[in-house]
Formats: sequence, C-alpha cells, structure tokens
Amino acid sequence: MDTGRLVEDIRTTLKAAGDAERARGAQAYMKSEMPSWGVRVPDVRRITKAALKHHPVKTPDDLRQAVLELWRTAEAREERYAAIDLTGARLVRGDPGMVPVYEEIIRTGAWWDLVDGVAPRICALLQANKETMTPLLLQWSKDPDLWIRRSSITSQLAAKSATDTRLLSAVIEPNLQDKEFFIRKAIGWALREYSKTDPGWVRAFADTHMAALSPLSRREALRLLSSGTAVSATRLR
Repeated sequence: MDTGRLVEDIRTTLKAAGDAERARGAQAYMKSEMPSWGVRVPDVRRITKAALKHHPVKTPDDLRQAVLELWRTAEAREERYAAIDLTGARLVRGDPGMVPVYEEIIRTGAWWDLVDGVAPRICALLQANKETMTPLLLQWSKDPDLWIRRSSITSQLAAKSATDTRLLSAVIEPNLQDKEFFIRKAIGWALREYSKTDPGWVRAFADTHMAALSPLSRREALRLLSSGTAVSATRLR
C-alpha cells in the first residue's frame, strides 16, 4: 500500500476544513508552538475515518508507517490528532508492535492532549498483553520523562473492573512525591476513575497514603466519594 496517499488525503482535507479564528483560539488554549488549523476534534475523527475507508490499510506495518509519517511530518496539531485516531484501527488493537509508536507519540508529543490521546490504546494493550505490558508500565512509572510516567499512571483509566490494583498502586507510589502538576493530576484522575468501580479501595488507598498524597491528588481522588456519586463496590480488594 502507498501510505503516502492516505497521509496526503488526511492532510489536505484537514487543511481545507480549517477555521482561522478557531485556530488562533485553539493554539492559545493549548499553549502550543505548533500551529492549529482550527478543525474540531469530531471533524478530525470523521475526516480520518473517511480517508482510512477510501485508502484501506492491509497490514499492521502499513498502519504503523502511516501513523508515524503523519505524526513526524505534521505541520498542524490536527494532523497529530489524526495520527492518534489512526491507531484506533481494529487491525492493531492490542498489537504489542504498537508500543514503540505510542512511546514516540508520548515522548515527542510531550503535552497532555497528545499524551492522553493514546491512554485508551495503552489500556487495550495492557488488557491483551498483561505479561509483557505490566513490567513495561512499572518501568515507565520511574522514567525520567514525566509524560511517560503520566502514561503509566493513566494506563488503566478505562479498565473498570479489570483494573489491576497492584499495578495501579505500583505506578502511583514512585510518583507520590513528584511536584509536577501533570503527575499529581494524573494520580488523582486515575484514582477518581477507579472510585466509580471500587470506592472502598480508593478510599483505603487515600487513607494509607494520606501523608504522601498531594492535596490536588487527594481532592481529585475523593471527589466522587465526597459527592456521593460513586457506586458501591461489590468487594474490597
């Protein structure tokens, strides 16, 4: 397959759909040096899906090539959103060969919107490849790169009852003393999401780590519990 045609189709269509006024606001909001074309996220997804249908990818390697080509040559932020959208293709769902792709996106994207965009993909990889992904995420939790560490913490946001609480604890604990906002926010976010499944576990974790949890992390972790909206757990772990 000529992945260049897929990439060019996405790029050309995105650029044509741009809105200069929205672009200025988006770039200011993201505090990004990379320009924006002002295309809404739902429209980026629609354009990417249509291009992929018009230029179907036959193999995982072709998809990886298209993703990295679009990512590395991006002129605007929407192209990077589209590259992440391409990784949602069923062809590579749960494919461990995508790990280097996601790692490149995280390390070079180095901002919350791009890094968090691959969090569901990391979660899917973990659920499909626990024996290999668990030690990798433990390694990521101690990486010098804050965005890699954030990704280890948010790696089970969508896992719900399939959450590995030992892993969740193990990736959070090395980062409890970190003063970086995006790490503290990630800790609170991960715990808050799991509180929807098992509020008792989250409250126990917060109590056990009371002295180490930052006020931000603790507030975020217990937000749903304080408001009484979290569901009751069927069991404590």
